[in-house]
This record gives sequence, structure tokens and C-alpha cells, in this order.
Amino acid sequence: FDTEESIVRIDMSEYMEKHTVSKLIGAPPGYVGYSDGGTLTESVRRRPYSLVLFDEVEKAHPDVFNMLLQLLDDGRLTDSKGRTVSFANTLVVMTSNLGSRSVQKSAAGGAGLGFGTELDGEDQSYSRMKDLVHEEMKTFFRPEFLN
Repeated sequence: FDTEESIVRIDMSEYMEKHTVSKLIGAPPGYVGYSDGGTLTESVRRRPYSLVLFDEVEKAHPDVFNMLLQLLDDGRLTDSKGRTVSFANTLVVMTSNLGSRSVQKSAAGGAGLGFGTELDGEDQSYSRMKDLVHEEMKTFFRPEFLN
């Protein structure tokens, strides 16, 4: 974790289509690029102590979420060559813009979020924002993904 090289940044907008899952774990045997391995699995296999950043995770194809569930549940992935890659020493971070529209709409509609509102306590304001975002996340992600 001591250098910038330890960060594996994956822009999930590049994984919007079904077939792009293979870019993360590697192409199946017989396909072009099989020998290259996957972006994610090769990076972590070579550098197990790393931070993996899935940027704007909501943009990925649903099949990518199946792969992410395995990673988060088991702490490992099997690449296209059959090798098990451990994520035990890896920090996984996901960013998302889910809920940002709800928060903006609520603030614009006078729901008490943002600047110029009555001071009803920072905790209540935070709680309302958190609830808005959590509701939107529940409609987008499957329950087992949110846990």
C-alpha cells in the first residue's frame, strides 16, 4: 500500500456490456487475449497488497456484479486460467453516484438539505441524506450485494 502502483483503478463505465467481464478475469481458453490474463486478477496476483478501486460501480453490467459478489463473499477470484487469486490482503473500494440526484432534488425542493436551511442539527441532515441514498441503492443493487 506504500506506492501509487499499489492502486488498481478500474473505470466501471468500460464494463457496461456482458462480454466485458472477461477483461477483468481474462478471456476464456481459445479466445484472443487468453494468455494476457485479466486486468483485475493479474494486477492483484502480481501485487497482493493493493487497493482496488471500482470507480462508478453502478455503470457496470449486472454480470460484473456477480463476479464482484464472489470477490466480496469469498475473498478470491478464479481467473480464466484456473488460478485462484486471493484478495485477502487487498482493500476494495467502490465509488458510485447513486443517490446524488435524489439529494440534489431534495435540496432544491426545500427538504432541508444544503446551504440556507434551518439548522436542525447536523446529525438529522446527515441522516436524511443517508436515507435518500440508501433507498436508491436498495432499488439498484440486489440485497446480497448490499448485505
